[in-house]
Formats: sequence, structure tokens, C-alpha cells
Amino acid sequence: MKENEKFSTEQEAFWAGSFGSDYISRNQGEMLLASNLKFFSNALARVANIDTCIEFGANIGMNLRALKLLYPKTLLNAIEINPDAAKELSQVIGESNVFEGSIFEYPATQKFDLALIKGVLIHINPEMLSKVYQKLYDASNRYILVCEYYNPSPVSINYRGHTDRLFKRDFAGEMLDTFSDLKLIDYGFSYKRDPSFPQDDITWFLMEKKG
Repeated sequence: MKENEKFSTEQEAFWAGSFGSDYISRNQGEMLLASNLKFFSNALARVANIDTCIEFGANIGMNLRALKLLYPKTLLNAIEINPDAAKELSQVIGESNVFEGSIFEYPATQKFDLALIKGVLIHINPEMLSKVYQKLYDASNRYILVCEYYNPSPVSINYRGHTDRLFKRDFAGEMLDTFSDLKLIDYGFSYKRDPSFPQDDITWFLMEKKG
């Protein structure tokens, strides 16, 4: 079986393969951890407590490391498609808490206080977004945090010389339109030129299930 035949989309095979493995070395370190601490301090300022959390597309766990410092008692879980990243991630949150594979294959039978996705929806095949939205919704018993590149209308952007690998749109708006019991409780923007805590021009949206 060819590598890309293991997955339903080209984007999955892209991140499960060598490009996804190379991504690891570009996205780690103490400076990123510090920026992530600042980022989640802002994004979750209106959240009282998080006992459980799952991240969709966690890579080696840089976001979860920051969350663990902010919420030391939180039980962390994650989904990761790249085997090299999943191996490192297991050392951070425990192998039993990592689902290694595609988000599309994740069963989403367990619910968590927070379902998080950061810099992942932009790399999902647009035709498959509704499936990811549903899994995020099903995995949350209260909060959903979406952190992505924002654009009011869908656009495709060249990504490190590759086409059809990065897409911008109003992901959170589409979720709010899809699920009537979701409400937006906070949102914000982190700038790549922030002199102290840069992020990659990420717009974040914190949503909560009503009732």
C-alpha cells in the first residue's frame, strides 16, 4: 500500500510523512513555550477551571505543556497523525492519552472540559471540515477553543512551496452557524511581530456550549 493510500486526503498524508516530521524541529523550544503561556493565559482568561482537555493535532505537545503549567491538575489527551511527533508527545502526556492517527478516524466518544485545535484546521481539506467540526463539538462537554488564521471568506494560500496545503476562512463562525447551542464568549488576536510573545498571526475564538 502506498503511503498516501492510508489516508482519505492528500493533506493527511502530507503531515503524516516527512514534512510533518521536519515540522517538529521548527516548532519547539523555551521561547515558543513562553509565547504559548502568554497565548493561553489570554485565550482562557474567562475559563474558571479545566479538569480535562483534548488537543486535535498536538504535534509534540508544545501547547499542552503550556496548559499543564497553567492548569497543573488537568488531565491531557491528544490526537496526532505523525508517528514521530506522537512518540515525543507520549513522553509529555503518556502513551495511553495519545490517539495516533487521523482526526477523521478519532471516535470522539469521550468528552472533555476543553476541546482545543490550534493551527490545524488551516491544513484540513475544506471538504472534510464539517467532520472535524463535529468531532470537536462531540469531544467537548463545555468549551471549544479554535486558534487559526482568519479570513472572512475561504481562500487557499501557498504553504512553503506547496499548493492546497493551507486554507484560511472563518472556522469559528462556521461552527457557530452549525451548532445552535454554541456561543462565543471571547476572542482575540496574537501578532507575529509581538516583541515579547510572538505567535503566527493567530486569531482565537473561545466558544461554550449553552446550558
